[in-house]
Amino acid sequence: MRIQIRRTGGFAGIERFATVDTAGRPDAAEWRALASAAVEESAPTGPARAGVPDGFAYEITVDGRTVHTAEPRLTTAQRRLVSRVLREGA
Repeated sequence: MRIQIRRTGGFAGIERFATVDTAGRPDAAEWRALASAAVEESAPTGPARAGVPDGFAYEITVDGRTVHTAEPRLTTAQRRLVSRVLREGA
């Protein structure tokens, strides 16, 4: 499973991008469950709905399926996935 996160916006407007490929990872099942929950909790949409001023907008792509969301609308699963991919991804 390939998981990509693109974060844009914020006060400085700096874009951040990270990818995790779960193939061969011992924790692949945990990643799959989290990614599936994050994508299923949001319908695929166009550009992120308006968030809060200086907040972040997110593009979450899991195996080619993309959803968009923005602060403060992230679900718990989306927030956990974004945080983990940006921390552990390349």
